[in-house]
Amino acid sequence: MLRFESDYLEGAHPSIIKKLAETNFEQTPGYGLDPHCEAAAALIKKECGAVNVNVHFLVGGTQANTTVIASILKAHQGVLSSDAGHIAAHESGAIEATGHKVLTLPHKNGKITGRQIFDYCTAHYADPSFEHTVQPGMVYISNSTEYGTVYTKAELTDISAACREHGLYLFMDGARLGYALSSPGSDLTLQDIAELCDVFYIGGTKVGALFGEAIVISNPAIHRDFRYHIKQHGGMLAKGRLLGIQFEALFETGLYWEISKRAVDLAQKLKKAFQEKGYGFYCDSPSNQQFVIMPDEHLKVLSEKYTFNVMEKAGDGTTVARFCTSWATSEEAVEALIHDIEKL
Repeated sequence: MLRFESDYLEGAHPSIIKKLAETNFEQTPGYGLDPHCEAAAALIKKECGAVNVNVHFLVGGTQANTTVIASILKAHQGVLSSDAGHIAAHESGAIEATGHKVLTLPHKNGKITGRQIFDYCTAHYADPSFEHTVQPGMVYISNSTEYGTVYTKAELTDISAACREHGLYLFMDGARLGYALSSPGSDLTLQDIAELCDVFYIGGTKVGALFGEAIVISNPAIHRDFRYHIKQHGGMLAKGRLLGIQFEALFETGLYWEISKRAVDLAQKLKKAFQEKGYGFYCDSPSNQQFVIMPDEHLKVLSEKYTFNVMEKAGDGTTVARFCTSWATSEEAVEALIHDIEKL
């Protein structure tokens, strides 16, 4: 089987494996207080164009989301998210388990807008009983979204302005940030994100690393005591250098951007093949995820050789299916799938 259902199916980029092997017998302090984490943080700060941001390495996306959100919100506050957002739909109530409600907004192709945030907060405080309901305290977005779409600089600027207008923290989930920023639909940079968001993270798990996410904190109010929260939420790795080494390898030579762009290019190649076959799309995704509307009988044929995610029924005997490329997807696998699409 050739697998296209996700972008974290493989191990790690060979450059990371090589660097881990080369440093295997080094003795360093634990818990992220080692020279490799320090060097990786410096590289990320440089990418963000800001030496005053703080960088922390956590083991996974769920730990990153729960740690950031729980560390920021007060007991009576919740987090605004798209109803398709990862924290709302895919984390088994992890945020609610910390005592904070996920307040959902209807998405359009995975995105929410500054206007939605502004209107929600305005309506909250206009309600005479507002003190009896959960107060919005922050906004969570992901880039790319659960539907492969990416935020533009104008959209993120509007969201940031709405957050600042109502005193909300803005948090961007960047599990697939490399793919988002490498896509033809993006005009954002890491520097833009560092300026417009209070906190975000750069995903490693889905973009070439064995595991790990790099949390970048722009707002100094969030940074105080943050390591206590990392420890409390199970995100602090004793052998923390394993995270630093991986992000060193990803950013010291531009590998992160190289492999991200390659995955996006292959996904766009698949997209073209689906378009030429006459299939429709759930939405226009410029990233490494493609959501194709296909006849059920065609998906059944492809399922004999390929894996993909069945998302939802589209009606009239068609289904929305997600095909996802990764940093490790081979040209040969993509060509084989294209060949079989043309035969359908």
